[in-house]
Amino acid sequence: MIDDDVDFVEATCAVLESVPYRVLVAYNGDQGLAKAREAHPDLVILDMIMPIKDGFQVLKELQADPALAHVPVMMLTAMSNGAVTPADAGLVAAIKDYIDKPIRPSELLQRIEKLLG
Repeated sequence: MIDDDVDFVEATCAVLESVPYRVLVAYNGDQGLAKAREAHPDLVILDMIMPIKDGFQVLKELQADPALAHVPVMMLTAMSNGAVTPADAGLVAAIKDYIDKPIRPSELLQRIEKLLG
């Protein structure tokens, strides 16, 4: 999970670890990319708005890395209506799922299960 909102990350980790999923956390894009390159995750849950590198910058780098390009990405944001700018539109196809915050835990788990098969 790559998200700069500490409270959201803690609450979401508690939900995911109760299933139990193993969750690795990064609080900015650079940390997230480093952890993804090290751990080769099954799924990346990625916030859109973050410091250092935003979600779309992280997504571009994930897609450019042959070792990570296959990893499904679930985008999260507190932006209303899932607004995507035209400059980011080319990356939309790489996003396997998209959720607006706040997220109901049951919905998040259901969507993750679907992505992981």
